[in-house]
Amino acid sequence: MNNIHTGKNISLNGHTILIGLMADPIRHSMSPTMHNNAFAKLGLNYAYLCFEIDNQKLPKAIDAIRTLDMRGSNISMPNKQKVIPYLDRLDESAELCQAVNTIVNDHGILTGYTTDGIGFMQSLKDEGLDITGQKMVLTGAGGAGTPIAMQAAIEGVKEIALFNIDDDKWENAVRNVKIINEKTGAHATLHHLEDQADLKKELASCDIYVDATGVGMKPLEDMTLVEDPTWFHQDMIVYDTVYAPRETKLMQVAKQAGVDHVFNGLGMMLEQGAAAFKLWTGQDMPVEYIRNLLFKEED
Repeated sequence: MNNIHTGKNISLNGHTILIGLMADPIRHSMSPTMHNNAFAKLGLNYAYLCFEIDNQKLPKAIDAIRTLDMRGSNISMPNKQKVIPYLDRLDESAELCQAVNTIVNDHGILTGYTTDGIGFMQSLKDEGLDITGQKMVLTGAGGAGTPIAMQAAIEGVKEIALFNIDDDKWENAVRNVKIINEKTGAHATLHHLEDQADLKKELASCDIYVDATGVGMKPLEDMTLVEDPTWFHQDMIVYDTVYAPRETKLMQVAKQAGVDHVFNGLGMMLEQGAAAFKLWTGQDMPVEYIRNLLFKEED
């Protein structure tokens, strides 16, 4: 799926700089395709590889970044919050979100960043959509949902109804709502995802629904948090942060409802990747070139 021939030779040698992606599951990821083709396009001597790392393997994996003198790594589920104690520094946005998706190694000093929220908002702008002043319903308060909520609030979303189940992320959801209400111009409310009647009510009055959970991704690819298409309305945005499978169960339900704007997480993945690329290399990713490769891949 992720092998795209660009006609360019990527030469690995004794000077090649290694960057990783640490997550579990990981083999579905399109990040190696994105970054390695961007390196080749710009003639940069970097290589990007996937490492299947869960919470248990994480401490030694982070040590390996220093030991192997890697330039850094992306971090994805389930490690975006668990990784924080093993880093030396957090940038302002990662500190605010208490989530990290990018690590930069500067001579053994590891700094954590979050580019997910920036990537999410930019992906909407790429589609010509502006959600300033609008209402968002967001499910999930973890490593993806938190930066999405924070960045949306910073960039002018008026109202955020945050839903989460009563699990280990509930306290994080409480924290997110408190920070948004105290430090941004948005108004956030917290809701129990188990209360389906409440979710239905909030969806009826929202402009954009974002699922930032892992529901819809393997092994939950046959599931969706919203099963009834009548809960959606045509003039809204439905955005699933999952991009493998390319069309999730949620997207199928939204299309059945006739929703005008239905997206998977590919655009977010591309734009958050571009921000990480800049942190590692100091250069701008050739975004349109990579976008054409990624979208063309499954045409």
